[in-house]
Amino acid sequence: MSHKVLVIEDEPTLARLLSYNLTQEGYATTVIDHGATGLQTALQRTFDLIILDIMLPGLNGFEILTRLRQNGVKTPIIILTARNAEEEVVQGLKHGADDYITKPFGVAELLARVSAVLRRTQSDDVVPIETSEKVITAGDLSIYPEKYEVILNGETVPLRPKEFEVLLYLVQRPGMVITRDDLMNVVWGFDYIGGQRTVDVHVSSLRKKLELGQTVQIESIRGVGYKLVMSKKLVTPKG
Repeated sequence: MSHKVLVIEDEPTLARLLSYNLTQEGYATTVIDHGATGLQTALQRTFDLIILDIMLPGLNGFEILTRLRQNGVKTPIIILTARNAEEEVVQGLKHGADDYITKPFGVAELLARVSAVLRRTQSDDVVPIETSEKVITAGDLSIYPEKYEVILNGETVPLRPKEFEVLLYLVQRPGMVITRDDLMNVVWGFDYIGGQRTVDVHVSSLRKKLELGQTVQIESIRGVGYKLVMSKKLVTPKG
């Protein structure tokens, strides 16, 4: 069965280019040229992937992203951003996008990113890091790998799936320096085409969500990556 792709893009030439090449590749493609209509379509129908422009009439791409995620829509989303618009990329990832394509782009890049995102998200229900433990305790954190759940000081921390996987990988290697490449390969997969900025954005968001904790911190190792450290002064040994 063909994957169903929703394209929300108001520029006619680009919309036709996307529709033609996706259809030629075997995807069942729906094109919407208005933000509000695109949001309504994404909420009412089921798609395997959404390609979303940022600048749209009615509602912009950030608003659509936010509303879809707030309504529990987990469909993978690739945003289309302007050249040299790093802020758009960061904002898009923070709002829940799975990947991005910078305009102008080639057909080969488009199809490669679409294929890569679909492959990754088809296995999102499987925890990529194996563990026999049903709960992992690190300082004031309790992590439940099977449920993708994190408890901090008795309160559930709302993490996106990739944020959880980053945290789980770091927690299982306390004190070890983990490179950005390692995190990219383990969490996003070897075929992920996006840049290392994706890792930085997810770690930054993760830090903010865990900032109420006192015993666990994610430290930046300049030019290399990250490591998880626990404050011994605040950890009370059990027993």
